[in-house]
Amino acid sequence: MNSYGKKFRISIFGESHGVLIGVVMDGVPAGIPLCEEDFLADLARRKSGAKGTTPRKEDDLPEIVSGVCEGCTTGAPLTVVFRNNNTRSGDYSSFREIPRPGHADLVASLKHNFFNDIRGGGHFSGRITLCLVAAGVVAKKIVAPMDIKAYITHIGGIAGTEKDRDLPAICNPEWSAIIDKAIKEGDSVGGVIECECINVPIGLGEPFFDSLESQIAHLAFAIPGVRGVEFGDGFACAAMFGSEHNDCYIDKEGKTAKNGAGGINGGISNGNPIVFRVAVKPTASISKRQTSYNFITEQMESFSIKGRHDACIALRCPVIVEAIAAIALANN
Repeated sequence: MNSYGKKFRISIFGESHGVLIGVVMDGVPAGIPLCEEDFLADLARRKSGAKGTTPRKEDDLPEIVSGVCEGCTTGAPLTVVFRNNNTRSGDYSSFREIPRPGHADLVASLKHNFFNDIRGGGHFSGRITLCLVAAGVVAKKIVAPMDIKAYITHIGGIAGTEKDRDLPAICNPEWSAIIDKAIKEGDSVGGVIECECINVPIGLGEPFFDSLESQIAHLAFAIPGVRGVEFGDGFACAAMFGSEHNDCYIDKEGKTAKNGAGGINGGISNGNPIVFRVAVKPTASISKRQTSYNFITEQMESFSIKGRHDACIALRCPVIVEAIAAIALANN
């Protein structure tokens, strides 16, 4: 299905090369000041245009079509849409024959009996993350004064420094070099995004199926290209002794010494910052020649993917990761 949430429910719709894409948000409290301009800063952070991102440039201008009156939310379902204006659908005509490795082309076609819109990836496209960012803008308003910030920590396996957090990724010379290499070779690279949520009160989330980690991870994996999620010490804790991983309380507010649990115990926020990381795979669409199976000729075939694609999709992911964190917190 294309919906998430109970207390704060979002439903996304549209295709990459369709007329428009959009999101409906239900459960938005009435009286929150909101206008189209409120979306622009976060939408700009997701935009293409910088080195390593797709040459496809869309205006990405939000249109609020319901749920706002006289500058404030009404309590009715809030709908925001974005027009698609810069499409080249012919670039995708061959994907029925040779589905792109690492993409949803094959499974989408088989699941939907070949009626799915394959242009630009259709409803499976990373372009639909624009809807998540829009929902995140509203969710951030709902959860204030909680503050959510995400940033890149690694590109192509190369770790950045703390000073890189507030700078464009291309300002790190090692990251810039590996992105240049991927572009030159028609290839792509992945990355890691870390997200920190502060001012989160104790008590959000439930044990087991609705644990706060489960809800954040659920939404994180809705971002195309995300292949892993970890909280706090994450996978590193598997190599620790219990005495190393256990995190002592150091004041009556419940603050811990190192926040190794990433702000969550027993599925419930513990008052420390929520810290999690997502692994973003290299963009699957690359122009570098590959060999794959042609489902029409039933033979292996050499091919190169045409179209406009990101050399490093992780560059545009921090604001999307912030959005899914805000959505999960607003749903609690």
